[in-house]
Amino acid sequence: MMKNIKWHRSDSIGSTNTYLRELKGGDPAFEYEVAVSSFQTAGRGQKGNTWESEAGKNLLFSILAHPGNLKVQEQFYISEAIALAVSDSVMEAIGPEYAGDVSVKWSNDVYWKDYKMAGILIENTLQGSSILDTVAGVGLDVNQEVFVSDAPNPISLKNITGKEFDLEALLNDIISRFIGYMELPAGRRPEVDRLYRSRLYRREGIHGFRDGNGEFRASIEGIRPDGCLMLLTDDGEHRVYEFKQVQFILNEK
Repeated sequence: MMKNIKWHRSDSIGSTNTYLRELKGGDPAFEYEVAVSSFQTAGRGQKGNTWESEAGKNLLFSILAHPGNLKVQEQFYISEAIALAVSDSVMEAIGPEYAGDVSVKWSNDVYWKDYKMAGILIENTLQGSSILDTVAGVGLDVNQEVFVSDAPNPISLKNITGKEFDLEALLNDIISRFIGYMELPAGRRPEVDRLYRSRLYRREGIHGFRDGNGEFRASIEGIRPDGCLMLLTDDGEHRVYEFKQVQFILNEK
């Protein structure tokens, strides 16, 4: 489902998200705009993190969209759409032997087992009760084999399978899937909600978490419509967290 897309390509860029945001809504002649670069000098992730990527080995791109059919209180749907688009595409690419271990770590990182393969950063421009435009940035580790930063758990598709992947084909597939999710009629959004929840990282069992008060163990009860994470602690307390208020403990003892 490749719609009317304007492409912005570069060998090196500060940040694809920043580039698209500085377009101030972009070109009105295009429904979507995509900035893709072989290398980012200032790639950003959640909580101000940087993203390590060897030049020409991975996918670094952002999509500018205008989700006029979504209200501000529905903006978590964008997170679901891009996280599912990336994970769908990855699962198809690596094949059934490995796809069962792909998950989405709330709110929108894409994991394989306990390793992070993709980070996603979404920045929305709001106008009243509507979302004027959104920029969804993706860093997906594809063909890089060695990671030298202090990132705790990176992994690439090549690390998983031993195979080299076609970056352009993977990029086009992710964008097509994202557009497909974004343009579903409102009546089908509950299907997307269910799929997102079924793919959650650590969706079963009791696991370690950390918030401002320290570490605790809990199970995931669900995700509220506004995207907040609902946890049930091992001593029966119900807790609700907004983005960045709670962390998964990755290296559980």
